[in-house]
This record gives sequence, structure tokens and C-alpha cells, in this order.
Amino acid sequence: MAEKITVGHVHMSGCTGCLVSFADNYEGLLTILDKYADLVYCLTLADVRHIPEMDVALVEGSVCIQDHLAVEEIIETRKNAKIVVALGACACYGNITRFCRGGQQNQPQHESYLPIGDLIDVDVYIPGCAPTPQQIRNVCVMAYLLLKGNDEQKALAGAYLTPLMNLAKAGTEACGCDIMTQVINQGLCMGCGSCAAACPVRAISMEYGKPQIERDLCIKCGACYAQCPRSFFSFDVVNQYEAIMDAIDGAMQP
Repeated sequence: MAEKITVGHVHMSGCTGCLVSFADNYEGLLTILDKYADLVYCLTLADVRHIPEMDVALVEGSVCIQDHLAVEEIIETRKNAKIVVALGACACYGNITRFCRGGQQNQPQHESYLPIGDLIDVDVYIPGCAPTPQQIRNVCVMAYLLLKGNDEQKALAGAYLTPLMNLAKAGTEACGCDIMTQVINQGLCMGCGSCAAACPVRAISMEYGKPQIERDLCIKCGACYAQCPRSFFSFDVVNQYEAIMDAIDGAMQP
């Protein structure tokens, strides 16, 4: 293996659930930090005041546009990072923060929140509220292989990351409406119930083998769209699934 890549975790307006999910890799996280990545910025784990230059920035949370420091930090992150990853639903789509109206006792003027893609160019989306530890781990390993691996590893990493890159380019809200228009209405739904199982607010129920979306309950987290096996993940990933998982499993060996 080549030298490590540098990784930072940038926290905007969120609940820290994505960082908890990242930490839930347990010994796998230690393997990543020991063999593949140097954590150069993280408010809770690294004593660094300003955002440094890094290979990969994992950005959690949406941006409060009334908070000038937050706007400056997300712009600085894009400037200093080679690859910017939107980690979780708030960073990708705004999630529950889209419904904020301000009035908090400590910061009553904080009332408008945007996903980071509305302010900067984002390279990779990892949707979900929160994304699974395995998904975060896989993206970290594949980012390393894409930057530092051999030609075969770079090809596998490219196949795995391309759908997540295309998701960032698409810029959809990835809410229940996308399941309806891009999956169900296209005749692609197979009634597996993955979207309903993934929904953190139970806005989706299964009736007569098809998902039913309660739009008033949807928080635009993208979990249903990310979980659906007929949504955005391409056949390039499916056809190379065993090789991709073998590369990840091999990389995670202690």
C-alpha cells in the first residue's frame, strides 16, 4: 500500500449522528486510521483550529446562511479539499433542517439552512439519516483506493463511487417523491419494502405490495431512495459486487 491520505470531518448544522455512525465501525475505524488515513481535522477528535488542506473532506450537516462563519467554513472546505463528500441527509438534501423557522432562544435569527451542494461543488453524496457505518467505511476505503491504489483497484473504486458522484451531480431532493416518480411510476418497484424499512419517520407504508408515501411526514432525508435497490446504484456496481467487496474486505484486514 502507498502512503496514507489525509481526511477531515467538517461539522456544520446537524445532530452529529453521522459522526456516531462513522465511529460505529469500531475496530474497522481504527484499521482505517492506522493503515489508510490521517485524520487532520475533526472538532471532536483533532485539536486543529482552522480547516487544513486535505485529500478528502467529510462534511456533515447543512449550512445556516445566517451564520457567516459557517458559510466561510464550507467555502474554505471546498478550497482546501481535493474531494468533498456530503455525509448524510442534512449535507446532501437539507433533511429536517429545511423545516427550521428560527426562534431558538440562543440563536433566534438562525432560520434558513441549505444543503452544502447549494453553496459549493460536491463530489460524492452519502445519503441516509444517518448513513450506515458500512457505507461510510466503504466510501472511505474506495476513496483511498481511487487515490492511492493500483490500476485494478482504481477501476473498482471508480465503479463503486461513480453512482454516488452522479447522485451529487443530479442534485435531486431524494425524497419520497423520487421513489414515486423514478421507481414506482417507471414500473421498477418490486415491492421489497426496503424504502419503508429505511424511513426514519415512518412516512412510507406498504399497501398491496407497493409503497405509499405520506408527503406531510417526509423530512427529505433520502434514506428511502438510497436504500431502494432499483434507484440509483448502477449495474457496474452489481456486476462487480464480489470483486468490490473482496477489495474492501481485504483492505479492512487488521
